[in-house]
Amino acid sequence: MALSLYVDTDRWRAHQQTVIQQFPGIVPVCKGNGYGFGHERLADEATKFGADILAVGTTYEAARTKDLFGGDLLVLTPFRKDEEPVPLPDRAIRSVSSVEGVGLMRGARVVIEVMSSMKRHGVSEQDLPRLHAAIDEVRLEGFAIHLPLDRADGSDAVEEVIGWMDRLRAARLPLDTMFVSHLKPEEFAVLQQQFPQTRFRARIGTRLWLGDHAATEYRGAILDVTRVTKGERFGYRQAKATGDGWLVVVAGGTSHGVGLESPKALHGITPRAKGVARAGLATVNRNLSPFVWAGKQRWFAEPPHMQVSILFVPADAPEPHVGEELTAILRHTTTTVDRTVDR
Repeated sequence: MALSLYVDTDRWRAHQQTVIQQFPGIVPVCKGNGYGFGHERLADEATKFGADILAVGTTYEAARTKDLFGGDLLVLTPFRKDEEPVPLPDRAIRSVSSVEGVGLMRGARVVIEVMSSMKRHGVSEQDLPRLHAAIDEVRLEGFAIHLPLDRADGSDAVEEVIGWMDRLRAARLPLDTMFVSHLKPEEFAVLQQQFPQTRFRARIGTRLWLGDHAATEYRGAILDVTRVTKGERFGYRQAKATGDGWLVVVAGGTSHGVGLESPKALHGITPRAKGVARAGLATVNRNLSPFVWAGKQRWFAEPPHMQVSILFVPADAPEPHVGEELTAILRHTTTTVDRTVDR
């Protein structure tokens, strides 16, 4: 019995087509854990809808993906001079975020990242005059700009891209192709209309694979159910049951990513208050699990094990049975499942 990802395949692929139509020339992104689907599955999907290029996170991912996808592979992590060499085919394209980096990539296919308001990495405006000589030594595939998701200052994504297009044009650098990230469909259309001589290519992962939340569902199978009474001891740490009910052993533990939560940006008073409340409960060993039974998220009876979790279901809820499944609210990018089920 397993932790499973159920996929409404027709609905999932219909959403893919919607995004593809909104962003002509899309560059699908397949990085990390493959957004919960795995690299093999996403490489196959990209092949099916005719993508000519697939973006991956690192050179190591490119090496693992080269036999899964026959088109070009765009490595998103910028080249660093002291990185470990990883053998890659000529169809691999490296991102570069400095003039020095471009100079070290002689003969290679490269995309040059410019510094956006993300302030993460990229070539600065002051560096542009130095790029002329450097790009003569590489096969330039285009420039790229990685934009922030939120704009608390009210700034405009389109204006930021236009600003960089103007700087590159003023520096007399080629503007044949511009790779962009985190634009809305209407913003992408405005840019393509304003710069008809430039091909804009949107690098998209989350919106493409996870944009329709109702197309996927995680479920953990119940492996064992044991009735307990209030005060009865159980588990590795021999804690006491907080009431009458059942201890439910469900597939899905730390090796799947269950109980491992990445930090989230909290906006507003209510989400912050809930965060404080969760932290307070955790100090007395009360942690809410991602598993749902009878319409409610259930509490971990103790911290999740490597491959299973033990939940406490109170006696006033319907009795769980071995073989039934609990839906689970899990983050795709931190979850590894035992199996994927298309339906």
